Amino acid sequence: MRAVSLVPSLTESVARTVPGALVGATDWCTHPAGLDVVRVGGTKNPKTERILSLAPDLVIANEEENRAVDLDFLRSAGVEVLVTEVRTVPQAFAELARVLAACGAGSRPRWLDEAEETWSALPSPERRTTAVVPVWRRPWMVLGRDTFAGDVLARLGIDNLWAHHPDRYPKVPVEDLRAARPDIVVLPDEPYRFTADDGPEAFPGLPCALVDGRHLTWYGPSLAEAPRSLGEALRAARR
Repeated sequence: MRAVSLVPSLTESVARTVPGALVGATDWCTHPAGLDVVRVGGTKNPKTERILSLAPDLVIANEEENRAVDLDFLRSAGVEVLVTEVRTVPQAFAELARVLAACGAGSRPRWLDEAEETWSALPSPERRTTAVVPVWRRPWMVLGRDTFAGDVLARLGIDNLWAHHPDRYPKVPVEDLRAARPDIVVLPDEPYRFTADDGPEAFPGLPCALVDGRHLTWYGPSLAEAPRSLGEALRAARR
């Protein structure tokens, strides 16, 4: 199997489960550390000719992260493209199993079972907390409807105030975000890198949780750690 991954979280999953299957990955594929494969550009602007030069048996993509025009080009060149769709935590487990099987995994990896067990064993939240979840600024954009990150937070007791917006990632003026008076503002470090000095100052008087974007938005081995990591950050912000 010669696979190219255009999705960072799937790159990590395949590299951990089927060592040697990956021959290419995007510039944004940072896990596992030291991954030695050909880099093929970004998720939104992959170098398609470089991908073809690797003669892959399979290209792994995601309907949200990758552009249809690039995937169609690869298909027209005779490459098989597997496109995942992940909007919920259960979907993530199903799609991970499908990708790993397509890449030659002989059996379901233990880390996937452990991650699923971790989420299945989560206790019901003692109370619900409202939140806004910016993912970009200049302009401000937040999580809207039907997102994987939104489902992750909902399972941890965090209700996204923009979860019913018609757009999945609506642009919302920061004044409107403040006026919604959320219980908490959740600030991940990707895709925009919010930090203690860049983000919280826009929400004076509101508790802000700086969270690991990998634990909020990635579906892969990090799913096993996500409830603990996110829970600690959320609890610390509410103290």
